[in-house]
Amino acid sequence: MYLALKDLGSLFNSRGIQDDHSFASVCDQANEAQPKGLFVSINGTDGELSEAISNGAIAAIWNINYDLPRYIPNQFPVFFTNDPATAIVTILKRYIEKLNGETDKIMEITNFKFSNKKLLNKNNETYDIAVMLNEITSKNKPERRE
Repeated sequence: MYLALKDLGSLFNSRGIQDDHSFASVCDQANEAQPKGLFVSINGTDGELSEAISNGAIAAIWNINYDLPRYIPNQFPVFFTNDPATAIVTILKRYIEKLNGETDKIMEITNFKFSNKKLLNKNNETYDIAVMLNEITSKNKPERRE
């Protein structure tokens, strides 16, 4: 089960379309391949968002304190936050709630890739993020038979 665009609608102020899109990935690095991805902007720079879109991002989490680049189409979904680290924790918690009770061990899940260590170290809930990521990935591992 993938994280969906509508899952984020109640969490953040947003602009753009609110279709039934699902995210195959959530990533904080613009230069990473992120097919059907949700890009979490940390630096709020023009080139960063453009690069993320060229690498497959179909929506973005954007710091409200930075100006949104003018080239972004009105339809492109953007969710606004005051703090990207808090937004990541909020997204992970919502996704775990969504997965709660799922028993299908081979279902497809959203891939979370956070390589920005500054972001994780800044957040007091760093351990919680690691635990949440582990919980999400363990839901998709097939059981081994001995």
